[in-house]
Amino acid sequence: MKHKLPLKIGISGVRGTIGESLTPQLVSRFAQAFGTFLGRGEVIIGRDTRSSGFMLTQSVISGLLSVGCRPVDAGICPIPTLQFLARESRYIGGLAVTASHNPENWNGLKFINHKGLFLNHAQSEEFLDIYHQGEFSLVRSHDLRVVQKEHRLEAHIQRLLDVVEKNSIRKKQFKVVADCCGGAGTVLMPRLLEELGCRYRIFDRGSGFKGARSYEPSPENLGPLCREVKQWKADIGLALDADADRLAIVNEKGEAVGEELTLALCIKHILEKNPGPVVVNLSTSIAVDKIAFENRSPVFRTKIGEIYVVEGVLKHKAVIGGEGNGGVIFPAVHTCRDSFSATGLILEFMATSGKTLSELRNNIPKFFMIKDRLPGTPEQTHRVIKKLRKRYESKGRISELDGLKISFNDAWLHIRPSNTEPIIRLIAEAATEEQSHTLLDTFKTEIMSLLKP
Repeated sequence: MKHKLPLKIGISGVRGTIGESLTPQLVSRFAQAFGTFLGRGEVIIGRDTRSSGFMLTQSVISGLLSVGCRPVDAGICPIPTLQFLARESRYIGGLAVTASHNPENWNGLKFINHKGLFLNHAQSEEFLDIYHQGEFSLVRSHDLRVVQKEHRLEAHIQRLLDVVEKNSIRKKQFKVVADCCGGAGTVLMPRLLEELGCRYRIFDRGSGFKGARSYEPSPENLGPLCREVKQWKADIGLALDADADRLAIVNEKGEAVGEELTLALCIKHILEKNPGPVVVNLSTSIAVDKIAFENRSPVFRTKIGEIYVVEGVLKHKAVIGGEGNGGVIFPAVHTCRDSFSATGLILEFMATSGKTLSELRNNIPKFFMIKDRLPGTPEQTHRVIKKLRKRYESKGRISELDGLKISFNDAWLHIRPSNTEPIIRLIAEAATEEQSHTLLDTFKTEIMSLLKP
């Protein structure tokens, strides 16, 4: 019998495989629960380009209508744009149909409040309690609303253009190759690059997910983009994920420089102009700490998950924040991960400094990060963490803010259960590539031994 992948419900929303753990009926019930949680009003809906997106959007619309909400359909829409519109407009909330970095046979839901933020832990618990109890505020036929369309997606781009030095960027006429993974970014990235005076190519092999590159904008998936950047002699390559909240970059030499550099470059650029607090998650590179120290700025670290970083940004009034997976949070535009803000900031940094990406990268402290995974349930991960904590509490600095992070001198290892998949995530970082591999391999061997019955 084929193994059925479970439905993942957590702080990041709901995700599952189409036709197995995630069905239209289930999605409609989640929408009913969310509409009941929000109360009657207008709820904006957007989706990425997965083949199941249209089907599930109809289920969302039906569920919202049944509890007296007025669905406003934005169609294919980047998540940061959906969040921006949820905050800036009359909406009482938003709902995104997307599975982010998961494969095409997955899909899911992300729930957004009236401030344009994902639900925090307390809000998620209240919403899920409504879902599990099935206590929906169903309405009679005379209270059913009419579905509307949202066409103001470019308001998000306009806000970004209001805060970056667009004239400096326009003068450079940068050559840009953008790989949007056939995803939601394709609806707005061309407009942003046109407004910034760039000469550009949208490099997507196929319409939607089918025929596009792998969903993760990690270096091993960006070979075709690297070759296109080099062949066209472009200044930069942009690689987005499916819902356009993350950005990875390729330099002018056609080299994929890793997602961590996206955030590091943006932080360095902002702090050199406007020093202030920085908020990042526990797994973000310690290069950020070095950059902040040089600019006399404090760094605050949070649990993994966008909402935790966002809450930290708001609490500490940060000038910038984000996650090392290419998720840049620029509060001057909106407090959410945003590939468009990241694009604007990096192009501005290149324009105002007069330097290439390679030259800018040389001014970023060099550390080597390696990410890996092992199969394991959250329960197995917690048992492993408990045992490792006892073994290493006297050998390094221990943080249990999210899983287990063990820090040594300019090196660390982070172990945690995934928020979205039944796996154990491992991240190691050190001053050299060899040290990173040694650290990761040592702990992988130890963890696999602890996982044995």
